[in-house]
Amino acid sequence: MLEYTQLKKHRRKFLALTGLTPKEFRLLLPAFCEVYEEARAGTTTQSGQPRQRTVGGGRKGQLQTLEQKLLFILVYQKASPLQTLWGEVLALSQGRVNSWVPHLLPFLQQALEVWEVRPERRPNKFAHQERGKQEAAEWSIAGTERRRQRPQSPAKQALHYRGKHETQSDKNVGVVNAQTKRVGDLSQTYAGKGHDKKIAAQEAPGYPPATMLSKDTGFQGYEPPVGQTRQPKKSPAKENCPGARSATIACCRGSA
Repeated sequence: MLEYTQLKKHRRKFLALTGLTPKEFRLLLPAFCEVYEEARAGTTTQSGQPRQRTVGGGRKGQLQTLEQKLLFILVYQKASPLQTLWGEVLALSQGRVNSWVPHLLPFLQQALEVWEVRPERRPNKFAHQERGKQEAAEWSIAGTERRRQRPQSPAKQALHYRGKHETQSDKNVGVVNAQTKRVGDLSQTYAGKGHDKKIAAQEAPGYPPATMLSKDTGFQGYEPPVGQTRQPKKSPAKENCPGARSATIACCRGSA
């Protein structure tokens, strides 16, 4: 069983599973505890029914500590495992996993808002959100994909199919601060077949003034109104490369 008390001793594994270092996890934990305990202090249960017993009463579940609850939802969001598999790792049924996810996700979102690290999902509000933050205006834009369950509809299968990875996927485009690695803006979710540049153009995030924006070749031709954009260029083929020389000779012979 995956437990916080053991996982926190392995920094690299902790980072790979949650997206946070153990130190960052400990910084986020108080905010998560505060919003969670505030919600529990109400007069109704999780299902909205009037509370019949005091807070903490009743049968104890597998996710007994708040550390374990935060670990549960962070790993689920980071790795996106099948609920059946995630339940086996934590000794939970698939039904319990399915009920815990929507219960804990709002508390995680509120905790991220307390620390002002939750990505902006409204592209026209991005510049306003960054106003007043003491960070360099150096940003990188990139597309990110994650595998998804294969749709039953053939049309949806084709829409989500990525030949590059030979799987169905969903895609988001994020804008990340180049120095702090904080995700400032995150697009809505699109089908994996969508092109990075088209998604960025459709979202049209408003960047902070004098932004230095780095982009990869997937954003060729994307030139938003910022201070400067930077994009790497592919190295030209070397003339002494046997493959390139053979292709040039064949081309010349064909034109002759």
